[in-house]
Amino acid sequence: MIINIKATNIDLTDSIRQYVEEKMGGLTKYFSNITQADIDIGMESHHHQKGTIFYAEVNAHTPKKIVRVRKNAVNLYKAIDKVKDHIKVELGEKSKRMQAKNKKVLRDTKEYQM
Repeated sequence: MIINIKATNIDLTDSIRQYVEEKMGGLTKYFSNITQADIDIGMESHHHQKGTIFYAEVNAHTPKKIVRVRKNAVNLYKAIDKVKDHIKVELGEKSKRMQAKNKKVLRDTKEYQM
């Protein structure tokens, strides 16, 4: 899996890069056919009324579909954790749907002899 990290309105330090790669590197446990993950992290704006709001966005490229999740938080690391948890659920659901389709195809192709 190829991981592309982009930072918007913040500096991408080595510690942030390492944290993102550590969190998103394990996505293949939940869905093995991920070819690429585009991760965008950053700050919404510098003049937000409730302080700085960070976001994390993940676009996971799978066969025939792109799974996209975006989460906001007060802390950048919390936003990364939130998006990781949510994309884990989305990829798990996609995996279950594909397994169900495969089971249906197998049932339809089996021939019972009488």
